[in-house]
Amino acid sequence: MSLLGNILWFIFGGFLSGLSWIFSGIIWCISIIGIPYGIQCFKFASLSFAPFGKDVTYGGGGVSFIVNVIWTIFFGIPMAIENLIFGLTWCITIVGIPFGLQFFKLAKLSLAPFGTTVK
Repeated sequence: MSLLGNILWFIFGGFLSGLSWIFSGIIWCISIIGIPYGIQCFKFASLSFAPFGKDVTYGGGGVSFIVNVIWTIFFGIPMAIENLIFGLTWCITIVGIPFGLQFFKLAKLSLAPFGTTVK
Protein backbone atom coordinates (compact mmCIF):
# COMPACT_ATOMS: atom_id res chain seq x y z
CA MET A 1 0.00 0.00 0.00
CA SER A 2 2.89 2.35 0.77
CA LEU A 3 4.31 1.82 -2.72
CA LEU A 4 1.05 2.79 -4.40
CA GLY A 5 0.65 5.78 -2.07
CA ASN A 6 4.19 6.96 -2.80
CA ILE A 7 3.70 6.65 -6.57
CA LEU A 8 0.47 8.65 -6.46
CA TRP A 9 2.07 11.11 -4.04
CA PHE A 10 5.00 11.73 -6.37
CA ILE A 11 2.69 12.40 -9.31
CA PHE A 12 0.20 14.62 -7.49
CA GLY A 13 2.38 17.05 -5.54
CA GLY A 14 5.29 15.22 -3.97
CA PHE A 15 7.55 16.11 -6.86
CA LEU A 16 7.05 19.84 -6.26
CA SER A 17 7.49 19.46 -2.52
CA GLY A 18 10.74 17.53 -3.01
CA LEU A 19 12.00 20.15 -5.42
CA SER A 20 11.43 22.79 -2.73
CA TRP A 21 13.71 20.90 -0.36
CA ILE A 22 16.35 20.44 -3.06
CA PHE A 23 16.19 24.13 -3.98
CA SER A 24 16.61 25.10 -0.32
CA GLY A 25 19.55 22.71 0.00
CA ILE A 26 21.28 24.21 -3.02
CA ILE A 27 20.78 27.74 -1.68
CA TRP A 28 22.15 26.78 1.73
CA CYS A 29 25.18 24.99 0.25
CA ILE A 30 26.39 28.16 -1.47
CA SER A 31 28.20 29.20 1.72
CA ILE A 32 30.41 27.06 3.93
CA ILE A 33 28.35 27.93 7.01
CA GLY A 34 25.17 26.75 5.30
CA ILE A 35 26.42 23.31 4.26
CA PRO A 36 24.96 21.51 7.33
CA TYR A 37 21.61 23.12 6.53
CA GLY A 38 21.89 22.05 2.89
CA ILE A 39 22.74 18.46 3.77
CA GLN A 40 19.71 18.29 6.06
CA CYS A 41 17.53 19.64 3.23
CA PHE A 42 18.74 16.91 0.88
CA LYS A 43 17.90 14.24 3.48
CA PHE A 44 14.36 15.54 3.80
CA ALA A 45 13.95 15.85 0.05
CA SER A 46 13.97 12.06 -0.12
CA LEU A 47 11.26 11.97 2.56
CA SER A 48 9.26 14.53 0.64
CA PHE A 49 9.42 12.47 -2.55
CA ALA A 50 8.09 9.31 -0.81
CA PRO A 51 6.58 9.94 2.68
CA PHE A 52 4.21 6.98 3.02
CA GLY A 53 5.46 4.33 5.41
CA LYS A 54 7.95 6.69 7.10
CA ASP A 55 7.69 8.26 10.54
CA VAL A 56 9.36 11.43 11.76
CA THR A 57 10.46 11.69 15.40
CA TYR A 58 11.37 15.04 16.89
CA GLY A 59 14.13 15.49 19.39
CA GLY A 60 17.37 17.34 19.71
CA GLY A 61 18.51 19.88 22.23
CA GLY A 62 19.60 23.46 22.60
CA VAL A 63 21.74 23.51 19.49
CA SER A 64 18.92 22.05 17.39
CA PHE A 65 16.58 24.71 18.76
CA ILE A 66 18.91 27.55 17.76
CA VAL A 67 19.49 26.09 14.31
CA ASN A 68 15.73 25.55 13.84
CA VAL A 69 15.07 29.20 14.72
CA ILE A 70 17.53 30.34 12.05
CA TRP A 71 16.03 27.87 9.57
CA THR A 72 12.47 28.99 10.31
CA ILE A 73 13.29 32.64 9.73
CA PHE A 74 14.81 32.10 6.30
CA PHE A 75 13.13 29.03 4.78
CA GLY A 76 10.80 27.31 7.22
CA ILE A 77 7.80 29.61 7.14
CA PRO A 78 7.42 29.75 3.31
CA MET A 79 7.87 25.98 3.01
CA ALA A 80 5.39 25.32 5.82
CA ILE A 81 2.84 27.58 4.16
CA GLU A 82 3.38 25.78 0.86
CA ASN A 83 2.80 22.39 2.48
CA LEU A 84 -0.24 23.64 4.41
CA ILE A 85 -1.82 24.95 1.21
CA PHE A 86 -1.22 21.63 -0.56
CA GLY A 87 -2.53 19.73 2.49
CA LEU A 88 -5.70 21.80 2.75
CA THR A 89 -6.28 21.43 -0.98
CA TRP A 90 -6.00 17.65 -0.78
CA CYS A 91 -8.26 17.43 2.30
CA ILE A 92 -11.19 18.92 0.39
CA THR A 93 -12.10 15.42 -0.82
CA ILE A 94 -12.28 12.25 1.23
CA VAL A 95 -9.96 10.43 -1.16
CA GLY A 96 -7.30 13.12 -0.75
CA ILE A 97 -7.16 13.07 3.06
CA PRO A 98 -4.17 10.65 3.26
CA PHE A 99 -2.23 12.95 0.94
CA GLY A 100 -3.24 16.01 2.96
CA LEU A 101 -2.03 14.37 6.15
CA GLN A 102 1.36 13.70 4.57
CA PHE A 103 1.59 17.37 3.56
CA PHE A 104 0.76 18.36 7.14
CA LYS A 105 3.57 16.08 8.34
CA LEU A 106 5.94 17.86 5.95
CA ALA A 107 4.66 21.28 7.08
CA LYS A 108 5.59 20.46 10.66
CA LEU A 109 8.95 19.19 9.48
CA SER A 110 9.47 22.42 7.51
CA LEU A 111 9.33 24.41 10.72
CA ALA A 112 11.76 22.25 12.70
CA PRO A 113 13.89 19.94 10.54
CA PHE A 114 16.94 19.77 12.79
CA GLY A 115 17.07 17.25 15.60
CA THR A 116 14.60 14.99 13.81
CA THR A 117 15.03 11.47 12.53
CA VAL A 118 13.13 9.68 9.82
CA LYS A 119 12.27 6.00 10.40
